[in-house]
Amino acid sequence: MTLADTLELGPVELDALRREGRKHVLLDVREPHELQICKVEGSVDVPLGTLPQNLVRLPKDAPLVVMCHHGGRSMQAVTWLRGQGYTNAVNLRGGIHEWARQIEPGMATY
Repeated sequence: MTLADTLELGPVELDALRREGRKHVLLDVREPHELQICKVEGSVDVPLGTLPQNLVRLPKDAPLVVMCHHGGRSMQAVTWLRGQGYTNAVNLRGGIHEWARQIEPGMATY
């Protein structure tokens, strides 16, 4: 199974992808004030409302894992991105909140 075969993956699956060094882009669609609280190292930060103007920053040849706070906005982004030809876009289930809970327990949450 490839990432294009699913709409979502969980924090543990993303962590494994990152640890294995598998090619991917982590797209964080939260707002700047949210990023000041916490963020995952190496993410590409594009607030949801600016996504159409920032498509040029996103590769179509790599899996695109999209995240937000709890997973709602990022799922909207995934749906829209897939409509724009980003068939490899997937949602991070539970967002950065679940990432912090399951992978980085010392991370600040809100």
